[in-house]
Amino acid sequence: MNTQNFKKMDIYIVDDHKLFREGLKLLLSTQVFVQHIYEASNGRDFLESLSYIDCDVVLMDIEMPEMNGIEATEAAIRLKPELKVIALSMYGDEQYYYKMVNAGVNGFVLKSSGIENVITAINKVAVGEKYFSEELLMSMLNNIREKNKIEAEVPDTEISGREMEILYHVCLGLSNQEIADKLFISKRTVDKHRAKLLSKTGCRNTAALVMYAIKNKMINI
Repeated sequence: MNTQNFKKMDIYIVDDHKLFREGLKLLLSTQVFVQHIYEASNGRDFLESLSYIDCDVVLMDIEMPEMNGIEATEAAIRLKPELKVIALSMYGDEQYYYKMVNAGVNGFVLKSSGIENVITAINKVAVGEKYFSEELLMSMLNNIREKNKIEAEVPDTEISGREMEILYHVCLGLSNQEIADKLFISKRTVDKHRAKLLSKTGCRNTAALVMYAIKNKMINI
């Protein structure tokens, strides 16, 4: 993605590991689209600073002392509904993913991912898209297959073949325009299919739709 298309952004890193914060801050500070980088070691300190700090995208750890990422995300979005939050995840955090989606996160990035994935995630969520790293999707799918702890829920309304095709590409993190280009159909058609998918599954947003697809084993990436 061409970062020159985006205004300079203020990024907030919330993580209890100082070495991780400093490393991520150093890597992001070299990016042309980054203006300021703020940091906090827990959700409580982050929330207290929101009254006098404006930021565009938050990189939020899930497990932290004082206040975890779930509680911090819920509270932050209540204060600033337009805030974009990306969850910083580790393998094994699957038990928290649904709670983070319900809290309002816009995407997930594995902490083991390369900086290029973090940059892609920031740029996507900054313009209103969702981002799920492919590694994370694979981890979640494998976790479901191996542990088989979640029972499938059959949608009340049958999903068509074309809608399944759209769903697959949504789970890959593609925008409606990117899906339209890949399938040689209009963006308006993709918009309609995505709206039907949300209606049929009862999901409120794209992030919830991706989680629904994974939970019900509807995709195979």
